[in-house]
Parts: sequence; structure tokens; C-alpha cells
Amino acid sequence: MDVHEIEAAGKAFEAYLAEFSDCFGRCDTAAYLGVYVEGQHSGLQRKSAEPIALRAEIPPRSVQVFLASARWDEARMVDRVQEIVTRDHSHPFAIGLVDETGSPKKGTHTAGVQRQWCGNTGKIDNCVVSVHVGYTAGSFHSLLDSELFLPKGWADDPARRERVRIPDAVRHRTKPEIALAQIRRALGNGIRVAAWTFDEHYGQSYAFLDGLDRLGQTYIAEVPCHFHGW
Repeated sequence: MDVHEIEAAGKAFEAYLAEFSDCFGRCDTAAYLGVYVEGQHSGLQRKSAEPIALRAEIPPRSVQVFLASARWDEARMVDRVQEIVTRDHSHPFAIGLVDETGSPKKGTHTAGVQRQWCGNTGKIDNCVVSVHVGYTAGSFHSLLDSELFLPKGWADDPARRERVRIPDAVRHRTKPEIALAQIRRALGNGIRVAAWTFDEHYGQSYAFLDGLDRLGQTYIAEVPCHFHGW
């Protein structure tokens, strides 16, 4: 890239982040979004709050507060991302992706952590799991939505919920239930795909497949060998 391309990329990056400015309660809070995103795209070995803040030459506490307790509207940010994808990257042959991520954790105090299947390690492990829907069209790829899977043992334990401040409205839902709700939301924001694709955990859920049919969606699914169809 020459200097003009670098300058243009920087301006485009600033313009992109500006589209999310109304998702924050205060303008000074919104300023830390750029710091955090730039840190995540940097060459830092550890991309946690402290090294990101030190790279930007600001107090680490500022980024920690931004991530932990600053007021920002996550739902509006998700909707905005989907609206941008709809506006700028619609494609008749786009593919929708449903998948999950297992993140290994030590201890028992992270919200949703327990021994469960972890795709990252390929075995039952102590981890948290999040469910995602994504979008790909040609060389363009984007995450559309993401949500933590809350195991039933966590959802039914008021003391644990309170200790890590899980909102009362958050309840246990199966992974296919989470994914179907995410797809319904994406469709409401104008996302259209030629087909959705997913592995057998979702492909074996009759309720999930029926839900996609009711939404008029085409899908290509992996199914387990014991799956029955009519």
C-alpha cells in the first residue's frame, strides 16, 4: 500500500466506527471503541485491556471500565452491523453460517463455564461456549451475531447468577434455539442468503429445521447417522 491508500484506509476505518457512535451513552465512551478495535488488530501478543491501553498511551483502567461497566447498547450494535452488511454486501449467492466456539477456561467463576464439549480442544473440557451466525459472499466474511450459551445448571442457580451479574432476562436456551433466534433477527434486519449451513448438532434438531422451514429458508445441513426423515 502507498501512503494515499493507507490514509484512505484510516479515514474509512474512522467512518466505519462513527456508524456506531449512537450505541454509546456518552461520546467519551465511544472514543474507546477505536482504541479497543485498533488494539485487537495490532500485533500485540496479548490483546487484553492493559496492553491495548498501554499501546494507545492511556491509563489501563480506562479500557477496563469501557469493557466492564461503561454503558453501551450491544443490541443496537448487532443490528447496526447487520444493517451495514445488508446495505453494502448483499449478494444473491451469499451463504449464512451457524457455528459455535468453545473457549477453554480455568476455575468455576466465569459465567456459563462448566465441563462441556469444547471445539477448540476437541474434547469435553472446562470451557464457555458461544453460538454465532455469520455471513460470507465471495471474499467478504462477517460475524452477524454472537451469544453466550448458558447451561441449565447456571440458569437455575440464583447465587451463581448474582455473583457474576447475569441479567434476570437471560435464561437457558438450547444452542439451536439461540441460533434460530439469531437468524430470525438477521432476517428482520434485511440479511438474505442463498442457504444456511451448519453441523450435525444443529442438523439433528427437528425444531431448528422446522423453524427454518417456517422462515422460508433454504439450508444445507450435516446430520448424524441415526437421523430420520420423512
